[in-house]
Amino acid sequence: MSDRNIRIESVDRRAVEDQEVEIVERKGIGHPDSLCDGIAEHVSRALSNLYLDRVGKVLHYNTDETQLAAGNAAPAFGGGEVVEPIYVLVVGRATRTYEADDGTEHTLPVDSVALSAARDYLAEVVPELDFGTDVVVDTRLGEGSGDLQTVFGEEGATVPMANDTSFGVGHAPLTETERIVLDAEEHLNGSYAADHPELGPDVKIMGKREGDHIDLTVAAAMIDRHLDDAEAYLDAVANVREAVTDLARDRTDRTVAVEVNTADDPAKGKDGLYLTTTGTSAEQGDDGSVGRGNRANGLITPNRPMSMEATSGKNPVNHIGKIYNLLSTQVAEAVVDELSGIRDFRVRLLSQIGRPIDRPHVADAFVVTEDGVALADIEADIEDIVDRELADVTSITRQVIDGDLRTF
Repeated sequence: MSDRNIRIESVDRRAVEDQEVEIVERKGIGHPDSLCDGIAEHVSRALSNLYLDRVGKVLHYNTDETQLAAGNAAPAFGGGEVVEPIYVLVVGRATRTYEADDGTEHTLPVDSVALSAARDYLAEVVPELDFGTDVVVDTRLGEGSGDLQTVFGEEGATVPMANDTSFGVGHAPLTETERIVLDAEEHLNGSYAADHPELGPDVKIMGKREGDHIDLTVAAAMIDRHLDDAEAYLDAVANVREAVTDLARDRTDRTVAVEVNTADDPAKGKDGLYLTTTGTSAEQGDDGSVGRGNRANGLITPNRPMSMEATSGKNPVNHIGKIYNLLSTQVAEAVVDELSGIRDFRVRLLSQIGRPIDRPHVADAFVVTEDGVALADIEADIEDIVDRELADVTSITRQVIDGDLRTF
């Protein structure tokens, strides 16, 4: 029996997979909100590595308030131009100076590291953007709150203390609709985009399942310089529709309908089409913020409990808004991977500021079992897995710094 406060109960409701209506969304990597998530997390990892390289440990910081103010462009078949640059402000807190035990003073170049990380990320995700002209990045990284720095820097503690009283939520397994939405965006922004350069990274997919029918609505930004005319654009849209339809039908026996760029009005010419110069709606008045899009598992799932905490950009040592969202997802996945008889599983991890992060205020698990399986048959095993994953919570830090965990 674990001495952690782990609570497990059966839920008297249908699993999400069995509910009549399900809604699932994913904002692709080029969506303005996702760009903010990605930049914030890339900067976060860069700062962690700076601190590790210079002083041997991760110091207090966060970059989870990063914002994007949209620019303006004039797309045209064959190639348009950015008229007003996109503006990104990396906002947060960072430790700039550190005195080592031997008295050595370290001055840490947090702003230059942040700018370099943001540039590298944008070059990878939105290569059509010319850094410094099409997009301008600035930093506003102030010093951290003194009381939070004290909580962060507890000397001699093998397990960090929670920096906040907050919670994280995770669930498993993914439903068919959730898996299709996630896989479709990753496919379009992966192997499909590699073969179809006309598709920009700003791909948003909304899935709706009613009974045994799934509707997928795709918003796919097309890049103008790879398209000669409206006919080429419409062919590109048709190709996306076919790719998503094929992927979905490989993953479900339910009926599937896919629509792409439903706001298009070809009668208005290029101005009535989702045509972009850079591949992101950030060039067309669509602003962005960290934490306004995908949750830690990469999806927006209104049929599930969700935390409103932004996961991206928070420090990976003791910031509960990051750690417990990632850990709860790992806990849920471990439970359903290792145990049979579970139809639906969700877990909430609640922290208390100043309390060791391996000992949550409560770890609250809800289980929907398959027919013929009683919670009593698997309750002890669930508790053992939750306890094991909590005991190993500090591994989350290294996985985040190494880029092994998604945060959006």
